[in-house]
Amino acid sequence: MTTAVIVAVRGPEEAELARAIEAHADLVVARRCADLVEAVAAVAAGVGGVVVVSDQPRLDRAVVRALGKHGVAIVGIPSSPDAAARLSSLGVATVTSVGAAVDEVVSAVVDSISEPTGMGDTITESEPLGEGAVISIWGPTGAPGRTTLAVNLATEFASLTESVILLDADTFGGAVAQALGMLDEAPGVAAVARAALEGSSLADAIRRFALEVRPGLRVLSGITQTSRWPELPSAALEPMLQAVRSAASVSVIDCGFGIEKEGAVSGGIGRNEATLTALAASDLIVVVGSAEPLGIQRLVRALGDLGDGEAAAVPRLVVVNRVRASVCGMRPSQAVGEVLARYAAVKEAWIIPDDPKACDSATLAGQALMERAPHSPARRAIEAIAKRVWSDVSGGGVAEDGIVREEVRV
Repeated sequence: MTTAVIVAVRGPEEAELARAIEAHADLVVARRCADLVEAVAAVAAGVGGVVVVSDQPRLDRAVVRALGKHGVAIVGIPSSPDAAARLSSLGVATVTSVGAAVDEVVSAVVDSISEPTGMGDTITESEPLGEGAVISIWGPTGAPGRTTLAVNLATEFASLTESVILLDADTFGGAVAQALGMLDEAPGVAAVARAALEGSSLADAIRRFALEVRPGLRVLSGITQTSRWPELPSAALEPMLQAVRSAASVSVIDCGFGIEKEGAVSGGIGRNEATLTALAASDLIVVVGSAEPLGIQRLVRALGDLGDGEAAAVPRLVVVNRVRASVCGMRPSQAVGEVLARYAAVKEAWIIPDDPKACDSATLAGQALMERAPHSPARRAIEAIAKRVWSDVSGGGVAEDGIVREEVRV
């Protein structure tokens, strides 16, 4: 059976390689591509079973993933030892020796046909998968307090363990840096994402761009310009999240609200891809909603949507924010618990009382509640949640004992 080969090789050896492939009894050149965009389009059209690529500036992890996701084999031709290492780090499974003769390349193409591995999506051996926990903070639209909870939980974790990374993956309006009073205009998460796409050392990138804002707490600030959301594709986020496991005992991700797969319809990446990737890679999802009637309605629907996606199997903990009698009745915690149990089958919800004075003071100062208002009701509630979550990710599961957790009173 003849296998069609797509050639995306730059340089004078391209013509000789194409002739050698054509001369092989089991191979045929399906397309000689002028650039990587043409190669990706050819693979998507199903015209080839193997892609031969050389190292080139625009070849990154996203391109390799786009080539490999269709089940084709990828063979890389490096021009130097550094290029060979980079091709491997990008996920190219078959990499020939440096300066390989065309006969060797053809042999590598033939050998790759039996095992079309495409992209491995793994980080290099120098950056092993660590044991740190990844926790995503997510909630529906309507500003239920995702960033506030992420910032304060990360700060609480920093008092429980020696190394915490707070990562802003909200592609609709990253605000972690502003919430912590950082004057960082260059988003650290985008810089590490570029390193991931280029196959550079993620450990070095995290050490460089994760800025320490408190003892034990480092921040990868998010994108604030709406036009920059394509810089956070899953091809970059997946290896990045593996790397932060090695870099911290616990990583907290502030996610955007959207979880629709709009990229699957458009054929490209979607703006929600960062959130979907983070949720699927998490050890625990903290779902936060606001206590207003509309907020509870959105929370109930969001929990249903979350249960239908790729993150359906990830444990979750439900938090209701800004709980107060003026919108929930005389027994606000009980009312919230009864609604969530009836309409969303939530057996346990954690309550954060409405505490505008403390929260406004912390926001104005660019500080966490633990620093600005350590004895406030909201801070005490978040402290209790942090201890519970830390206990869960350190070796236990989210208990389901039917209790609606009250706010911790001073």
